[in-house]
Amino acid sequence: MGNWWSVRVGGAVRSREVVRRRLGDLLLWATTAAPIAYALVTPPHSGPATARLAGALLLLAVAVAVSRRWPVVALVGVVLGSLLDGNFLFAIPVFSYLTGRRSATARTAAVAFAVLAAGGTALNLGLLGTGAATWFLLASVLLFAGVFPWLVGRYRRQQAALTEAGRRHAEARERERRGTAERVRLRERARIAQEMHDSLGHDLSLIALRAAALEVADDLAPRHRAAAAELRASVGVATERLHRIIGVLREPDGAATTRPADESVTELVDGAREAGMAVRLDGAQALAQLPPMAAYAAHRVVREALTNAARYAPGASVSVVLAADGDRIDVAVVNDPPPAGPLPGPPSTGSGLLALAERVRLAGGVLTTGHQDGGGFAVRARLPAAARAVADALPSGGGDSGPASGWRPAGGWSAGEADGPGLPVAPGAGADASDGGAPGDRPGEAERRLRDARRRVRRSLLTALGAPAGLALVLSLVYYPVATAGTVLDDRAFARMPVGAQRAELTGLPRRQSAPPAGTARPGCEHYTDGNFPLAQPTWRLCFVEGRLVSKERIDG
Repeated sequence: MGNWWSVRVGGAVRSREVVRRRLGDLLLWATTAAPIAYALVTPPHSGPATARLAGALLLLAVAVAVSRRWPVVALVGVVLGSLLDGNFLFAIPVFSYLTGRRSATARTAAVAFAVLAAGGTALNLGLLGTGAATWFLLASVLLFAGVFPWLVGRYRRQQAALTEAGRRHAEARERERRGTAERVRLRERARIAQEMHDSLGHDLSLIALRAAALEVADDLAPRHRAAAAELRASVGVATERLHRIIGVLREPDGAATTRPADESVTELVDGAREAGMAVRLDGAQALAQLPPMAAYAAHRVVREALTNAARYAPGASVSVVLAADGDRIDVAVVNDPPPAGPLPGPPSTGSGLLALAERVRLAGGVLTTGHQDGGGFAVRARLPAAARAVADALPSGGGDSGPASGWRPAGGWSAGEADGPGLPVAPGAGADASDGGAPGDRPGEAERRLRDARRRVRRSLLTALGAPAGLALVLSLVYYPVATAGTVLDDRAFARMPVGAQRAELTGLPRRQSAPPAGTARPGCEHYTDGNFPLAQPTWRLCFVEGRLVSKERIDG
């Protein structure tokens, strides 16, 4: 049933995506076809115009249809369509931008633009014989209506890639954080298992010793002696099994604790006072009600909190309060702000409070940490006064996200070290690393992808801004010698030309003429330029009648 429903939902999502894409393509075709259709359907109507309209709309429809899979092909088709209808010019920027957004690499589009530029130059200057001004105009259109939108599309694509890389990097960091928290909790469980092994092994050894004493007692009946022997053997087997099962959880390189096994909270506080700390203890007798595991968790809370205060709040007074509250024992360790400020030290490794929270949780309790309103830091634990099975403290389903009762501190567990008061609380620090999230990049790989994406975005932005300006400059430098070749008339040569002289007698006359300014053409007049950069507009006008120079003048503007 679940698989059927997943397939059905997935099919519905894909269907909606297909419909959305088709509607987008239809809107693209209608938008780009509007200028072409408007120009061709306006009166007067003719058969060739109708055929040309149908061909143009068909070409545009084909370009839209292939633009998602082959965006460069669609762009080239639209550019070639401008040879048939100049209104294709309105579609060129749109398809250029889409080519930048949809092309995985820039190489194919760059080659296409280079081929179009070279082919257009050869066609206009070589075959059609258009002037340099027309060539310059068409090249400018290709640059600013084609290349520039394509670069903008490339930049937008790189921005989207950067956003995706940032998301994957954040996910990898989150997975790493959850994995770190899980490793801390597993180490704490291994430490608890080691302590259980040591304490239970000692108790079982005592039981075996007493059974052996019964076995050799003179006044014991034979059947009781046999029962004592069986008991001793069973205890030995249980001890060996405990060693195999729990002993494998020992950390090979774990350092053994130097704390006395029977050290009380009172002795712990006395030791802190002897070290120079100002510690006040209230309600130490409340610990007598706790089961061994909870009592040790309370001892661990006090010890870690005092270590915190000693390292990060030197000179601050500390209060340790233990109070019974029904079937619970509250443990609170609160330190005041340090008088001279915290001591400098290495950054927190982010594991101590997670381990402490795991210790308290397995004892059936709740740990909360946080800053106080007036400064300082508080570590509080609520522990059960009655013994609970360890299984009751574990979450249902075998996960590690919390106990079966569903508790969780409001602010979350701190991801900081237990000896680092003042660290911010990181919600969800105890989340299971295997919480159903899909596997992804490792943090180092995600970091590399993010750096590469940022570098590509910067490069695309610089290219989008600088390339059109650079290409426009190159275009002008190319256009200038083409437009002025053989049409430059020197100032001195112009001044030496006498009015009334025959044209054949004039020296310094260029070999070809410039095109006259629009609307100023006169019969028998020739136009030349002085080589002005970058447009090389006509500057001199020489008028001849029957081969004789009758007037010469400079054209302003």
